[in-house]
Amino acid sequence: MGIIDHISDLFTVSSTRKSKRKPMQTVDLRVKMDCDGCERRVRHAVSSMKGARSVEVNRRESHVAVTGHVEEKKVIKRIKRCGKRAEAWPYVEYNLTYHPYAPGAYDKKAPSGFVRDVDQAYPSPNELKYATFFSDDNVNACSIM
Repeated sequence: MGIIDHISDLFTVSSTRKSKRKPMQTVDLRVKMDCDGCERRVRHAVSSMKGARSVEVNRRESHVAVTGHVEEKKVIKRIKRCGKRAEAWPYVEYNLTYHPYAPGAYDKKAPSGFVRDVDQAYPSPNELKYATFFSDDNVNACSIM
């Protein structure tokens, strides 16, 4: 039995090729664009990338969002090749933070409705633990009553 299993393992066809497809993700970048020509160049450079499904460019906010099977480093490299400086999107929406006016979070240059993504804007784990003691959703959560 042992030799037959060994011989069958030698002649078994198995595929060792693994798929190298990148996961579907959205890459958010900040790119300074001054005119329609800059916007068109950035849109064309990114939309011609392999794996890019959709490209959203907002010149007023200097925001570029690329959705598809792409990597952030490769998108930044492609934008730099067309003559623009690109960096990761440093902002989060205002309503997603607990403390939007924490030191370093508020930025005058940020688009409206956004604040900087800093650790001080999020609550500490202890703060979350005490906030759940008194919950309107769970009547049994109050240990005092």
